Amino acid sequence: MTTLTDIEARAKLYADARESLAAIVSTLNADIEALKRKAMPDIKRCIGRASTHHDQLRTLIEASPELFAKPKSRTLAGIKLGFQKGKGKIEWDDPDQVVRLIKKHFPEQADVLITTTEKPVKDALNGLTAAELKKLGISVVEGGEAIFIKPADSAVDKLVDALLKEATADVEEGA
Repeated sequence: MTTLTDIEARAKLYADARESLAAIVSTLNADIEALKRKAMPDIKRCIGRASTHHDQLRTLIEASPELFAKPKSRTLAGIKLGFQKGKGKIEWDDPDQVVRLIKKHFPEQADVLITTTEKPVKDALNGLTAAELKKLGISVVEGGEAIFIKPADSAVDKLVDALLKEATADVEEGA
């Protein structure tokens, strides 16, 4: 027969294992941050150099459109460049005004040009009784009791939680 002492002992083992995992992940994150800091000057330098070369290439292409008459684009040194037809887009500031004007000027096309979304509002429905919900064809699923195991402190790294969740999901799938 299981006692609370048995569960407490197992909880202690779990807490210790979780603490070890958190320490490893914390060290990993610190190492990653150190590598980022070390590489950042080189990354910024390369970004600057690439940006400069990109701007210079753009200027050359803009100054020589005749080189891209036919074909309009080319691949040179693994870089596709040239001219292409710009992608247009439509914009509006006030969607309500656009809807009003569609209804005024194109009422026969309103059902195609305007979308209407209707869906139940869960928060409002939660205020109804079970009998009222039943009238609407809504069933109530009871929560019941469920086992939970989670750390008491919320400062634990999200990666630790994700790793543990993945590991326990694999074990549950295998069972």
